[in-house]
Amino acid sequence: MTTRTNTRSATVALNTQRTVSDISPLIFGGFAEHMGRCIYEGIYDPASPLADARGFRPDVMKALKELNYRIMRYPGGNFVSGYRWQDGIGPKEQRPRRRALAWRSIETNQFGADEFMEFARELDTEPMWAVNLGTGSIQDAADLVEYMNLPTGTHFSDLRATNGHADPYGVKYWCLGNEMDGPWQIGHLDAVAYADKAVEAAKLMRWMDPSIKTIACGSSNTAMPTFPEWDRVVLERTYEHIDYFSMHYYVGNPNMNSKEAVDTDSYLASSVHFDEHAETVAAAIRLAKAKTRSKKDVGLCWDEWNVWYRAVGGDGNWEEAPHILEEVYNLEDALVVAQWLSTFLRKADIVRIACIAQIVNVIAPIMTRADGLFLQTIYYPLMMFSRHAAGNSLDVLVQAPTHETMKFGEVSLLDVTASHDPATGKGAAFLVNRSQTEALDVTIRWEDIAPDALTEAWQMTGSDPMAANSFEQPEAVTIHTIAPPAMDGATVTLTLPPLSFTVLTSQHTPG
Repeated sequence: MTTRTNTRSATVALNTQRTVSDISPLIFGGFAEHMGRCIYEGIYDPASPLADARGFRPDVMKALKELNYRIMRYPGGNFVSGYRWQDGIGPKEQRPRRRALAWRSIETNQFGADEFMEFARELDTEPMWAVNLGTGSIQDAADLVEYMNLPTGTHFSDLRATNGHADPYGVKYWCLGNEMDGPWQIGHLDAVAYADKAVEAAKLMRWMDPSIKTIACGSSNTAMPTFPEWDRVVLERTYEHIDYFSMHYYVGNPNMNSKEAVDTDSYLASSVHFDEHAETVAAAIRLAKAKTRSKKDVGLCWDEWNVWYRAVGGDGNWEEAPHILEEVYNLEDALVVAQWLSTFLRKADIVRIACIAQIVNVIAPIMTRADGLFLQTIYYPLMMFSRHAAGNSLDVLVQAPTHETMKFGEVSLLDVTASHDPATGKGAAFLVNRSQTEALDVTIRWEDIAPDALTEAWQMTGSDPMAANSFEQPEAVTIHTIAPPAMDGATVTLTLPPLSFTVLTSQHTPG
């Protein structure tokens, strides 16, 4: 537990005309993989007394809807590189049970393509399908597009109709495999071999449906010895055939699981690395565009991101829905997640899709058991950004005290992003005080036009960065409504406690 000391000052300048880019709503996405208890006993739990006739639990669906996911990636992840999508369609009693080699578990295939689409429609979220480019063929990928998107009249579209779904689903976003740079991946390929297979898959898939958008695999993390060379090679060979390029990264508090000193200050500065990661891959995209003399743009799709370092291993011991990778999140994790979401706003011009991995039970903001659920600490920043960040991302000017970190050197104590929607006049500011001991008196000044009012405010804080929620204490760490600070002309001043995440919303006259 930390000991608090003095208060220091910082200033933030906002200007609704000084923007980074529009904010893509698709940065507020999720990821559901056949992994542990994410699908079975998570979003699909027909044996539960709480489940509806479709196998969905209303309590889980309600919690997911509060996060307002705009896009949902499925079915993997490492799982997809050994997945036969045909196993998950048709009468359930005829679906095969198989070993899922990626997570050493048993896949019953009781939840598949049609069930996922029903789930996505219930959430009102855009589906994003990953195709198997590990053991799967480019023909398998094209056949899946036919099943999902084509009108009846050919084999797989007719099969969809036979399975009770006459109308095409119209899936727009398609991932060309998963983490194919990783030696752990089923069917791992080097950059040239992967790029060539991805191009041929994309061609067949687009011949089936020219309207789809495709996403090529980038490096699975920045520690890979092939990063960023993998990204350069793949981009240059696939550029004209893709619309987005993926990024994956997970972060943790160094030495938390060892006898060495825990480096919370560096951990709370992780967004320094998040920003640099996005800039590096964006540079590779610009290089590929220049070298190929292309006229099109390719966006970043950060389709796996989260805190993940305690619950590791992932050996399901050949069980159905094994209890694996069920990370418990604390206050400092929530502050890091808030800053990660701020990275998406700071890099809104290049980060166009993002999916937190994952959504229920497995490294997730929601944890379930047979009789209920609780919300993890990271749930709350996800909810706040998804609800309130809209319109344009503002180019925020910040003057704040700094402190020295072991990993990143000198880092500002204050992380800030802001948004403004000209159509509605609604604005929001998202502030994290990274200090463990010092409060910050922050003055926010609107340089162009002051808001008519600050409408609402919320704050998440605590004295113990390791405090976490549980079934026994489901609200040990949560976000609380606070009184919006009073405006003084075009400025407002508020105090940010140490270890805090604060959200302010404002209202301008629209237009």
